[in-house]
Amino acid sequence: MTKELFIKDIMAKPTTISKSAKITEALDKMLDEGIDPLIALNNTSVVGTVSREAIAEKLGSKQNTGLAPAAIHVASVVKEDFTSVYPDENVNVLVPLLQQFKLVVVYDSDHNLIGQVSAIDLLKKYSYEGSIMGAIEQATTIDADERVVHLRRRMVDDKISRFVVTSNNKITGIVTETDVAVAMRKFREMVKDQHQDHQIRNLLVRDIMSAPLISLEIGASYRDIVDLMVSKNISTVPVTDKGKLAGLITRRSLIQVL
Repeated sequence: MTKELFIKDIMAKPTTISKSAKITEALDKMLDEGIDPLIALNNTSVVGTVSREAIAEKLGSKQNTGLAPAAIHVASVVKEDFTSVYPDENVNVLVPLLQQFKLVVVYDSDHNLIGQVSAIDLLKKYSYEGSIMGAIEQATTIDADERVVHLRRRMVDDKISRFVVTSNNKITGIVTETDVAVAMRKFREMVKDQHQDHQIRNLLVRDIMSAPLISLEIGASYRDIVDLMVSKNISTVPVTDKGKLAGLITRRSLIQVL
């Protein structure tokens, strides 16, 4: 790592949302700008972050069945999953921080919000020549014909944010908390309250998954993986070994090996 590289050299413009905004607005902003999470503000003060995962969990909760997505506010899904740094600090301080937090906010000397750093901001600039084998996580699969209600329950209970989707023992796609958040929003907006409990059982993983699967062979380099994540705006890259699924590499798992 170049010693002269500072946080101000890699930080991005802060992408914010008011805690009084609707979660539909937050989700649209994340999807439009390819960002997750957003910085949640109370006036000009940072109060936390709002993620696609938190929105998916909120929209999928049976307790919120009677609420239209546009009636739910960001304040109900805000989490304090962030820490802060200053722009003139060396980027090396970010590695342990991003191993723990999804987002690092950047303040100036007067404690004004001036930037943010996520895993991909660091990965794009970080030169790493070591092995990435330690970044390969176990892949969890789910059948394409499984119900989305069961998928969501597994995500919540087992704390799994992404599944590789299979059909007839073949890999067909991937499903993440983003897919669930988008699908649950559409479902809630289209189906009347009194019919939701029944009709949601007809929603299958194949209906919401992302396909085809974008993957790399196990011998891919750190730079190959990061470049693919940036060009396709994806946070997860399935890794194959002679065509067979060997695991997943995520932005956060790459941060863990730096």
